[in-house]
Amino acid sequence: MKPNVFNKVGVWLLLCFALFSVQQASAQTARKLTLDEAIQLGLQNSKQLKLNQAQIDEATASLREAKDDRLPDLKLSGSYLRLNNPNITLRTGGSSDSSGSGSSSSPKVSSAMYGMASLALPLYTGGKIKYGIESAKYLAEAAKLDAESNRDAVIQNTVNAYSNLYKSTRSVELVQQNLDQSRQRDRDFSNMEKNGLLARNDLLKSELQTSNVELTLLDAQRNRKMANVNMDLMLGLPEDTQLEVDSTGLDSLPDAKSVVEWEQAAAQNRKDVAALAARAKAANSAIGIAKADYLPTVALSGGYVAINIPHLAEVTNALNIGVGVSYNVATFWKTGAKVDKAKAQARQVEANQQALDDQMRLQINQAYEDYLLARKQIDVYNVAVEQANENYKITKNKHDNNLVTTTDLLDANVAQLQAVLNFAFSKADAAVAYKKLLQASGTLHTQYSNVNNNQ
Repeated sequence: MKPNVFNKVGVWLLLCFALFSVQQASAQTARKLTLDEAIQLGLQNSKQLKLNQAQIDEATASLREAKDDRLPDLKLSGSYLRLNNPNITLRTGGSSDSSGSGSSSSPKVSSAMYGMASLALPLYTGGKIKYGIESAKYLAEAAKLDAESNRDAVIQNTVNAYSNLYKSTRSVELVQQNLDQSRQRDRDFSNMEKNGLLARNDLLKSELQTSNVELTLLDAQRNRKMANVNMDLMLGLPEDTQLEVDSTGLDSLPDAKSVVEWEQAAAQNRKDVAALAARAKAANSAIGIAKADYLPTVALSGGYVAINIPHLAEVTNALNIGVGVSYNVATFWKTGAKVDKAKAQARQVEANQQALDDQMRLQINQAYEDYLLARKQIDVYNVAVEQANENYKITKNKHDNNLVTTTDLLDANVAQLQAVLNFAFSKADAAVAYKKLLQASGTLHTQYSNVNNNQ
């Protein structure tokens, strides 16, 4: 019976171990991620866009607050008072008793109550309410445009992070391949050294380069891990989620067109330019708000009063309605500074618009030249890879025939690895440069119009 028991226990342990291994394998499976998926997750989890949404909500509430100034003010008040026994003498038109014995007794008043309701509806405020609504409307529009501009920035940052993850992944793969080749070369050199076909010093040089490649691989693996963690945090994923990038999203390299076309697109589509234009309108409205202090205000007013003083008096149905005019004479010497301040703020916005226009043109020209350079680098690095491969092949043949030194062979191997890395990185850099050009022209969001930001 005991062997059967042990067999059953062994089977259960084996099944548990297999289940644990499957769970571990599934936990370590990398999540495949396309560029579009990364952008969608980046928009959904962006802290900046959540802050922008809160700012939009605040600006919208300010607009509602400005519109509410057109509504009437209704104030209600009431009091209940406890009093002592005051001496109250009610005088009539008749003659008093000469003897002084005809005075009547005073009423006893120990409490008093009153209630009041007042209503005021602004009819004319010198344009302060009108300009206040306009200013709030333009500021709310500017807040929405700022959010759209930051949305482009979030997309660009996601593209940069995705490119860095791709480059670090390719770096690990290529360095690992080079390390395998170096280790194989060390084994070949070791056999040659044992047979007296290679000097001990040449074997040591090869082994030293293999050690350097191992260090390079460790550094590449570290960079890859940090790029993965950075991507996880940007996308709102657990930081231990392993990501596998899809390079097809980085292969699109359209024609560059002309700088003039990009500048025209920027003038029509840049959200930060439109936001600053809205702030300029708000600044002009602020000037109207300041000037409104020079003018009087007119309001329709009405009220109701009820008073009850036990044993003395009672007042009900005391209604009043009328029109009131208010004017502060001090505005003649106080409002001028407010108007000057509002005009100075408007000039600041105008200067910022001019500076932004110059900055926009500079950004487009720089992004345009960077994209042209990146496209040319792809062609150059492609030729460099072919040259490095041929150089290594020729150098290896010469080394096998003792025509070049081992140092020459190792240098050719390093040049080959560097050329392959440069070519792999150049394609990702070109894709990022094109997205940067789209961002500078304000058209990046149109490339991902189907990606919604669920805030």
